[in-house]
This record gives sequence, structure tokens and C-alpha cells, in this order.
Amino acid sequence: MSESEHPSSSDELDSELRAALERIARVPQLLIGCDYDGTLAPLVDDPAAARPLPEAVAAVQALAALPQTVVVVISGRALRDLATLSRLPSEVHLVGSHGSEFDLGFIERLAPELRDLHGRLLVELTEILRNHPGIRLETKPASVAVHVRGVDPDVAEQALDAVRCGPATWPDIHVTNGKDVIELSLLATDKGAAIGALRVQASASAVLYLGDDVTDENAFAQLHGPDVGIKVGQGETLASHRVGEPIDAVRVLGVLLETRRHWLDGEHAVPPSPSGLGCDLR
Repeated sequence: MSESEHPSSSDELDSELRAALERIARVPQLLIGCDYDGTLAPLVDDPAAARPLPEAVAAVQALAALPQTVVVVISGRALRDLATLSRLPSEVHLVGSHGSEFDLGFIERLAPELRDLHGRLLVELTEILRNHPGIRLETKPASVAVHVRGVDPDVAEQALDAVRCGPATWPDIHVTNGKDVIELSLLATDKGAAIGALRVQASASAVLYLGDDVTDENAFAQLHGPDVGIKVGQGETLASHRVGEPIDAVRVLGVLLETRRHWLDGEHAVPPSPSGLGCDLR
């Protein structure tokens, strides 16, 4: 889908998207994945203030409570921060650091040499921060993200150039670019790989994924067959459908909830099959 195509209005979902939601709501085992910032929570200048829309919380909780249905939020945030900020119910599985963190014991399994590299990376980026006021670092178990949202464009570009020409070139450092952020990671991972693993763990018949960021394109790229990808907002995308903003993502979840609940309660319901993801994030 090209950037020039207009997102659905906030008043209603287009007929093609509604038809796609009605089809995928009727698969035996459904995996629903979504990003957090810009999808369940509106984008804000202060990441610590990014709260999920109450309607989004209600929708994902209700979907996760349905049989034969698994809901996962996959975020670039560290898992602990995502859990603290989102306060989503335990029925909703959380995956942090763009698909790296499936559980809170992740950092303890990092090799000593990776921990040393993480320390050197943080020192180098902190030095860049001193020379570019307003830039914010977000430290995660296996990465450090450099945020420039709300910063003077010239300062932001200078800082990003310093990162790209400096620590981003180090051996064994993996770079992820997002909206107003560049992240340097010790591990090669992305949301697409996470969706692939979750699909297998959930024995999913189909996947519905919603996301707004550049990093969500890796997830959209993994979708196939009956899967449905929905881009939230503007920008080039591999997703087959698009909506305008987080409140429209909530509307998508609401239509999906109503249709799937009705189907599961009706004559087409099938016996439930195991779909646990084998991890407790609370």
C-alpha cells in the first residue's frame, strides 16, 4: 500500500477492511498482534506519558478472554517498561524490545561479553547526548535507543549522524530505525521474527497485526494467506489495509471482537485447542 492512499476516516471503516475482519474473525485459532505507541496509545513527545486509550485496553482484554484467541502487544519498549506503562491485564501477552524480550529474565541470559558491549555502547551514546541537548536515551536490556522526538530538527539530525557514523558502525551492533528514533542492539531481532515464533506457539490459523511504525513493516512482511495487516497512520507500508489513528485501531478491534464473539458462540464454534504461549509476564 503506498503512502498516497488515504487512511480510513475516524467515522467508519471502509468496506474492504470490514470484510477482511469478518473473514479472519472466523478462523479456528486467531493470533492478534499489535504495536503499543501509535497504535494502542497515541504518540506523545514524552514517551513516559504514553498511556493506552481506555477503549483499547477494554478491547484487547475482551479479545484475549475469548477462547481460541491470543492477543500479543509487541513493542520497541523494554518489557518491564511496557508492562508498567500499559498496565494491560495478564490475559494480554507482552513482548518487548522489538521481539527480543518474551520474559523478564531475558537480561540474565545475556553472555558476559554482550553485557560488556552494552556498557561501552551506553558510555559512547551518553557522550553524544552531552553534545546534543534535548536528545533522550532509553536503556533496554540488550539495546539503547536514541530518541529525538520534539527536538530541534538540526540538533536531531546532528545527533543521529553522530550515532550512525559512530557506534552504529561497530561490529556486532544491529541498527533499527523508527519514527524519530534509532536503536542500537546487541541482538539481531525484529517484530517479524517475533510474529513468526508466536504464530507457531499459538498454533494460529491466521494472524491479524496492527502497527504504525517503520519497525512494524517487518511484521507485515511475515503475513500471508488469510492474515490481515493494518497500518495505522501515514507512510509507505506492506500492510494491505490502513486506518488513520489509534482510535481507528480501537474501532478495528471492536469490530473484530463483535464478529468473533458471535461466531464462537454460534453453531460454527469448534472445540478449543491449546494456545498458551508458555510465558508469564506478570
